[in-house]
Amino acid sequence: MNMLTFKKPEVEQFFRTYGIQNFAVSPDESQLILSTNISGKYNLWGMDMPNQFPYPLTFMDQSCQELVYDKEGRFIIAGFDRDGDENTQLYAMPVQGGDLKPLRVQDGERHMNPILSKDGKRLYYTSTKDNPTYLNSYLYDLVSEKEEVINKGEKAATYLVAVSPNEETFVYGRHYANTFSLSHVVINGEEVQLTPDSNQQHTVSNVVYVSDTTIYFLTNYQGDFSYLASFNIETKEFTKIHSLDKEDFQTLKFDKENNRLFIVSTKGVEDVLYHFDLETSTLSLVPTPVSVLEKLVVSKKGNLYVLGRSATKPFNIYKAETALTNWSACTNLNVPGVSTEELVEPEVITYPSFDGLEIEALFFKAKEDVTNGHVILWPHGGPQSAERKSFRALFQLLVNRGYSIFAPNFRGSSGYGLKFMKMVEGDWGYGPRLDNIEGLEWIIKNGYADREKILLMGGSFGGYMALLLHGKHPEYFKSVVDIFGPSDLFSFIHSVPDHWKPVMNQWVGDPVKDKEKLIEFSPITHLENMNKPMLVIQGANDPRVVKAESDQIVKALKDKGLPVEYLVLDDEGHGFSKKENEMRVYNTVLEFFDRFIK
Repeated sequence: MNMLTFKKPEVEQFFRTYGIQNFAVSPDESQLILSTNISGKYNLWGMDMPNQFPYPLTFMDQSCQELVYDKEGRFIIAGFDRDGDENTQLYAMPVQGGDLKPLRVQDGERHMNPILSKDGKRLYYTSTKDNPTYLNSYLYDLVSEKEEVINKGEKAATYLVAVSPNEETFVYGRHYANTFSLSHVVINGEEVQLTPDSNQQHTVSNVVYVSDTTIYFLTNYQGDFSYLASFNIETKEFTKIHSLDKEDFQTLKFDKENNRLFIVSTKGVEDVLYHFDLETSTLSLVPTPVSVLEKLVVSKKGNLYVLGRSATKPFNIYKAETALTNWSACTNLNVPGVSTEELVEPEVITYPSFDGLEIEALFFKAKEDVTNGHVILWPHGGPQSAERKSFRALFQLLVNRGYSIFAPNFRGSSGYGLKFMKMVEGDWGYGPRLDNIEGLEWIIKNGYADREKILLMGGSFGGYMALLLHGKHPEYFKSVVDIFGPSDLFSFIHSVPDHWKPVMNQWVGDPVKDKEKLIEFSPITHLENMNKPMLVIQGANDPRVVKAESDQIVKALKDKGLPVEYLVLDDEGHGFSKKENEMRVYNTVLEFFDRFIK
């Protein structure tokens, strides 16, 4: 009798890969709450631990940006936007689900960073209301329902980032740029900066109180990579605590039960987890089951929960007991009907750019039995972000269908130090563009790609770069996909959310002083060269790259008689939160590329 044989996985199986956006754990660890789209749209689901069968808690069909458990386990604070508009509204929810009680809700405004007092009676948060450019922070009394402004932002977007256990001191962060963010603690009305004054721009992030008088945080003050530092409220003393060579400390959590800190460190395309013993000042490596760690939660008992993913493993939540000797999976999402062996791990490559700068990149190579010989260049979004060893259903779908993917971390990418990250500021269209072109030349020269078989796709800044590369270097590409990319830097600068506007001069450029450069760096300037078939995809509610950015490039291309297709999603923003829309986008991209590989 012949063994049963099964056909190759269908495209739809890759589409049916579900995600986890956010999660929280009850104080007694009896319940885990997660925002997931296992029903096709994002809602909150609960799991009674150790039973891992989920049950629905909300039916809003909206993404969850904020999720905080009351420290006594009585209720949850959750923040949802509306169809991708990023205007997060805050609600209270019973732990068993049911009706959501509006707490801080105001149309057109965004409420961020909710912090609950220990007794659960007071809610601290930051909002765009009344101060859309610089933001205000508020204290809302959940019992009396009275609210007061506790900080009026000025100079830059100002966020409340930490409250002392006794609620007597507060730490605020001012965001001047992605590479320039300072934090200060307010003590009896006096504002004291956590890092000493410096002429060098630097960042401060992940501020945590370990007591009423001691703060730990991450900073790259007088350095290139972020490290662990502390601030003593009584003496007002800054101390550098621990750093590692060429590792960027990114996430910090306090484990009160074991008097230790958990630190996520970025090493290029992967994350590394450590714990730092506050008694002995020793740093120890903690092996993890995934390559990229998105969120950490430390329980009262000192158990650690992480949300993470790897190149061949979608988002999942894992738990390590306080000894940190092994991990157990709380969720087990994968690609339905597709074995891990059928997915592709990327190769990490490095190459010299036009000026000798070393660039790290990922190359997802299609397997020999399915390859169609074509390579897709994927410039990532951000731009001060990076392509990591993290699961993308679209990548694995395309690789499974024969396309290889080349994803360079061009200058400006995060995880390679402050100096590297600053290289994109005021230079969106020169250095990063040539890094991508030099990468293409390198993979062609080294046998990874055929010069006649290259395609181009990117989203956000990657969409901008796709448009610009099409306008400046059309000879490299057979077809181009732009997913919500800015097409005109002048209109982009003026259309971003108000609290982004103070950073635009440093990040992108000054429309007056840098006029000629911004003209040259705007894709719409180079329309006459865009002669390859193009697909443009846009979310109608996108607040970051507004629909007008895609409308104008599509209209301009059509007016010139150039080939362009346009897909607009009416109920999405800067991404695709609804499975039906995600499937439509992926299918459209695959069908589009398939038409041009013959």
